[in-house]
Amino acid sequence: MPDLSPALASLADATSAIARAASGAAATASDDSLLAFQREVAASARLLEQAAATFAAEIAFRSRRELGYDGLAQRHGVRTPEALVQQVTGASSQSARRLVRVGTLVADLTAHDAGGSALAEPWLEPVLRRVTAGELSAEALEAIRSGLGAPSDSIGVDALTEAARSLAHEATAVSLETLAAHARELRDQLDVASVAEREQQRRAARSLRLFPQLDGMTRMVGLLDPESAAVITSAIDAVTSPRRGGPRFVDPEEAAQAAALVSDPRTTEQVALDALVEFVDVAVRARGSKLLGVRRADVRVIVTQHDLDRRTGAGFLDGQTAAVSIDTVERHVCDGGYVPILFDRDGAALNLGRAQRLHDARQRVVIATRDGGCIAADCDRPASWCEVHHIVEFGKGGETSVDDGVLLCRHHHMLVHNNGWRITRLDHDYWMIPPPDIGQPMMLHTKSPAMRRMLGVQQREPALAGG
Repeated sequence: MPDLSPALASLADATSAIARAASGAAATASDDSLLAFQREVAASARLLEQAAATFAAEIAFRSRRELGYDGLAQRHGVRTPEALVQQVTGASSQSARRLVRVGTLVADLTAHDAGGSALAEPWLEPVLRRVTAGELSAEALEAIRSGLGAPSDSIGVDALTEAARSLAHEATAVSLETLAAHARELRDQLDVASVAEREQQRRAARSLRLFPQLDGMTRMVGLLDPESAAVITSAIDAVTSPRRGGPRFVDPEEAAQAAALVSDPRTTEQVALDALVEFVDVAVRARGSKLLGVRRADVRVIVTQHDLDRRTGAGFLDGQTAAVSIDTVERHVCDGGYVPILFDRDGAALNLGRAQRLHDARQRVVIATRDGGCIAADCDRPASWCEVHHIVEFGKGGETSVDDGVLLCRHHHMLVHNNGWRITRLDHDYWMIPPPDIGQPMMLHTKSPAMRRMLGVQQREPALAGG
């Protein structure tokens, strides 16, 4: 049996030396060196995480249920192997559970390669290969695994394996949050017949609990399904947007309100909580105890006319990445608190809920629905925090049109106007062109899963070299 002690001792010395040198090295490094340092440390951290997961899986094996009180965890006075891992590592309970799950999957792959039994989740093999090579993190594996789910009557192992391979390739170029959203979206694309079932599963998992604490405060812990989250998120975003880098206001009254919120002594989290309490208070006072059927906050329901006519496929609640069933779309279209937005197969807006000419505010609704947030690659700012950018500046003859307007958050809007970046449109494709010394042109993709489904666009690499 190999002795890890010398290697671990060397590792401790090396990591201590790196930690001591990091501060000075970071302050004096060139931009390229700084990014290289960060990349190399992250790569080493992924390999160490894999080793930690391997140990966690073995702790779980030695603590398995059939061993009872003779199991490793029980002998150390804790109930579960995850709790023992948490105790030993000082990690959160969520991180400890992830280490055990990932370590078990990696051990399964190792046994499979050695000629053992078949993989328990064979569709994850492309991802596991990259995890064991240190290319992907355990969190990336978890994001892909939870987003894709398991095979069913409507989708087989081969389809999920190919989806996992595509996501594993994409994972090195996008954030973890984007990867998780794309995994869920890809499952919806491949298995549209089960959208209603998955929607019901998410809804069944919703919860809200209030925990009175000893200091007189009450802790609120909740889990929102996409439909519930669409209502709550849109309302909270509207209240807190100026504090989170939201759009600048031209209207004097709106600008004054935004300025007052920015200077408000409350934290952003306190503003959000106070707003939520006020929403509930207003609802209770307006309807008394009859809360069912209360008109909800304005939420946009996005669907293609084709899917709506056929009553198949899926729709989306604006700002949510999970698809909802056509039954849910039809229910909300009938509700005056929701705005239905219909598109044809080419992405052209057919209807915005009312038969009237598009005005500026209505154009912004179309652009926001089309782009789904800041269109810059891998930016996670939602549409409510973004501004409309004229591809051809208005002062240089640009038109205030839907095609020539794109959503950008303040950061990326300032990059375009102040740092020499620009955006151009070729037919229906948009490209961000950085200064020559920064990088190559990048194709911009909509952040709206509804638009991607509608146009039949498979997610490509977020950065494409161009001439």
